Amino acid sequence: MTTIYVKWGESRVKLTWEKNNKLPQNDLITSVRGFCFQGNKLLLVDLNHRGWDFPGGHIESDETPEECCKREAMEEGYIEGECELLGHIIVDHSENPLWNETSPYPKIGFQVFYKMHITKLHPFEAKYESAQRKSVNPNETSSYHHEWNSLYQEILDCALQ
Repeated sequence: MTTIYVKWGESRVKLTWEKNNKLPQNDLITSVRGFCFQGNKLLLVDLNHRGWDFPGGHIESDETPEECCKREAMEEGYIEGECELLGHIIVDHSENPLWNETSPYPKIGFQVFYKMHITKLHPFEAKYESAQRKSVNPNETSSYHHEWNSLYQEILDCALQ
């Protein structure tokens, strides 16, 4: 388990990576992300308003976290694949003085991460929130990702094992 503190806007948030094969309580999952691989290349998407990132987003009411990962990968990267649960980041706002009961996220929430083995690459159409996609050497991810940190590196290392 690795813990770091990050600044999200004006907030200081504690993030802890927990590698495991158990999903957190569904209503506490704030997002699902996918480290998507085709061969030895990692797919990144250029998200409007954020820059290069991994496909991912919020769970819709009628889907599982894995279904969310697959939907977001299709919407943002125009890919399909098979998913393997890596674990989750515990997003802890307990030390965040700006968090309150009306905040859009729970005091303690979870970001779930999957490894996706890409089985189908569709033509890229940029219809949703991504402008382009790129396959990169995983060792170069930190030079592209807009908020790369040691937790993401640990998750990537887990995905590469």
